[in-house]
Amino acid sequence: MTPSQALKKANLKNGDTILAGGFGICGIPQTIIEEISKSDVNNLTVISNDCGNNDWGLGILLKANKMKRMIGSYMAENTILGDMYVKGKLELELIPQGTLAEKLRSGGMGIPAFYTLAGKDTLIQNGGHIIKYDPNGKPLIVSKPKEVRTFNGIQYIMEETITGNLGLVKAYKADKFGNLMFKKTTLNFNKAVAQASSYTIAEVDEIVEVGELKPEEIHCSGVYVHSVVESTAPKKIHKLVYSQQNGNDKTAPKSGRALLRERIAKRAAKEFYDGIVVNLGIGMPTMIPDYVDPLLQYWVHSENGVLGIGRYPYKGEEDPDCINAGKEAVTLVDGASIFDSSEAFGIIRGNHLNCKFLGAMEISKYGDLANWVVPGDSRGVKGMGGGMDLVSQIKTYCIVLSFLTTSDGKPKIVNKCKLPITAKNCVNKIITDKAVFDVDKQNGLILTEISNDTDIEFIRNHVECDFDVSSNLITMKHI
Repeated sequence: MTPSQALKKANLKNGDTILAGGFGICGIPQTIIEEISKSDVNNLTVISNDCGNNDWGLGILLKANKMKRMIGSYMAENTILGDMYVKGKLELELIPQGTLAEKLRSGGMGIPAFYTLAGKDTLIQNGGHIIKYDPNGKPLIVSKPKEVRTFNGIQYIMEETITGNLGLVKAYKADKFGNLMFKKTTLNFNKAVAQASSYTIAEVDEIVEVGELKPEEIHCSGVYVHSVVESTAPKKIHKLVYSQQNGNDKTAPKSGRALLRERIAKRAAKEFYDGIVVNLGIGMPTMIPDYVDPLLQYWVHSENGVLGIGRYPYKGEEDPDCINAGKEAVTLVDGASIFDSSEAFGIIRGNHLNCKFLGAMEISKYGDLANWVVPGDSRGVKGMGGGMDLVSQIKTYCIVLSFLTTSDGKPKIVNKCKLPITAKNCVNKIITDKAVFDVDKQNGLILTEISNDTDIEFIRNHVECDFDVSSNLITMKHI
């Protein structure tokens, strides 16, 4: 079946809701997206983890003015989206990534709603996040407060589930019944999208006869798939970073803040121990594995559906079907396991991780974290990604990696977060380029380590809040 024939059978209409699989530009149904961009349909609501890049993935539908509303989790890779949103040309609804995955999975299972901690005490629970601006930059549509219910003394947010008119998924192989087999990290949101859609089109690299796929090779049943088309689009890698190990340089010589980023990642690597299971958020946390003691065995979990992320690839080893949460090409370690995004967040919600590492825009004296949006600034239209889900689970130790100050010298460690928070009282340790702090969630910060190129007076002058100094203050642990 051709893409145009599949779309005709799907009966896609103006105003319909499209669900799309993929994570960044990994595992995306590019051929079908291109076909929709050439069609006459408009005013679509598109629900996906992200909106691709400016010129690839769902970004093509955005540029073709096919979208009325984008619903997703992380939008930082598409600068056109941010500009359209703040100018009132696009509605944007941001949802925590794990909540989005579960909304899709539960929607496909006939479950109308569920309760979660993600977004508690934030704009997600309280409402007020701007969904649409008017042409003058004033709020036109804002999110509403969520229903809250208490279980075992803890408040949870109620989230309604999602279904769609048309689901677009990308797989490695399909048989003629529609059974799907995925490769590496391409499973991500694709399975849940197929389950939650009234009509699903699967775009695949190869179509085989029924029986050629072994039962254990089928990751998504054909009962969820209605049309299968062969992919004609190339696969791309959004971020290609080469490993430094064995003398392979991954970038040009570094200076300034790039060197300080390395310093922070090296110090963070000292938190690893044998057998630790960790999640590494986007940005600096994804740099940590290149600096971990090679004698340690550790397991890196990623929100796009992997336990066992390895080093960056050497040249020629990169695989567009294998990325981390930062959309960078990676390798997998021996013993790695692959699953979809809904299970990835089940691992997080179930407190099966030992530690999580995240980046930050601001961190408060008592461990509040802000790292997902700068209201009214197109450059700050990021979204929370998996951050809200990660930090809502306070039983898992939380380490934040951050420069001590912004590039123009303003403190990032503050008395109270001025930006919308990701979660309250969630941070246990802060690792910066100049100092390390432990967070006492009742009494505030304790300076435990300081770099050898600064002093306590400098730290006090560049941190907005007061802090105690440990009686066992040491020099930062570098490699």
